[in-house]
Amino acid sequence: MSALGPVGTIIGYALREGLRRRIFAVVLALTVAFLVLYAVAAHFAFRDVQSFAAGQGGLIDPVSFTGSTIFGLAMFSILFLGAVLAVFLTLGVVRGDAESGLLQPLVVRPVGRSVMLLSRFAGAGLLATAYVLCVYFACLGITTTAGDWSPDHALGPGVGLAFAVAIIAALSILVSVFLSATAQGIAVFMVFGAGLVAGLLDQIGQAIDSGTLHSIGQVGSWVLPFEGLYAGSLHALVSDTSGLTGFVLQLGPFGGSEAAGAPLIAWSVIYAAAILTVACWGFRRRDL
Repeated sequence: MSALGPVGTIIGYALREGLRRRIFAVVLALTVAFLVLYAVAAHFAFRDVQSFAAGQGGLIDPVSFTGSTIFGLAMFSILFLGAVLAVFLTLGVVRGDAESGLLQPLVVRPVGRSVMLLSRFAGAGLLATAYVLCVYFACLGITTTAGDWSPDHALGPGVGLAFAVAIIAALSILVSVFLSATAQGIAVFMVFGAGLVAGLLDQIGQAIDSGTLHSIGQVGSWVLPFEGLYAGSLHALVSDTSGLTGFVLQLGPFGGSEAAGAPLIAWSVIYAAAILTVACWGFRRRDL
């Protein structure tokens, strides 16, 4: 059997298992509710923003302000829903399957433990990133239709969010090697929350001109690069918007808005590879 054979089989198995899980149906239902609510909110936000702009003396472009603000909030929701899906698709991948006896037949040669683990990650990652991109472009279409507004860069923020969710899936795979399913979910969501807190500290640091808080946020973006990718996605929405409007919008919702340069993107790739390498190393040393 070729190397691609077992890999493709396990990835297909992971995709089918993910689609069959009840949590996927729950996420889809929540997504539909979110999109409906977002469409209603976008309609009324763009309709009523002119009265807000009149009180600002024309200093802020009302359409850009409204579009980037509500779309930034949508991106946070997409990141959160994608993280939820990524965690639950990888929940109990090692400990849960080992305890139920499903894992042992899959790790015999020629498949091996590393191939099995990486294939499960690929299946969960493909499903989670595809979900993020679909919801992202759905929100983009709603925003453009409701307010005739589009971000300065449309593709980059979506790709950044998808990459961020893939990193969360990799972290969840790593944690699944060492913890039970319940502890795995709690640990990964705590790490996710820590990343958001780092982004908020960065945002506060920028607002009050605190170098210390800004440095803490920067460190968080490298220790947990999914937060840096999210901040970079927010920045790309209005990176070409100038004046007071651009300045105000750089303080993105639920995390500071800051460009994700080539070093951070390269580090994110290395980070994900390192996380998966450690996960494979730990899995090979575990008794099943």
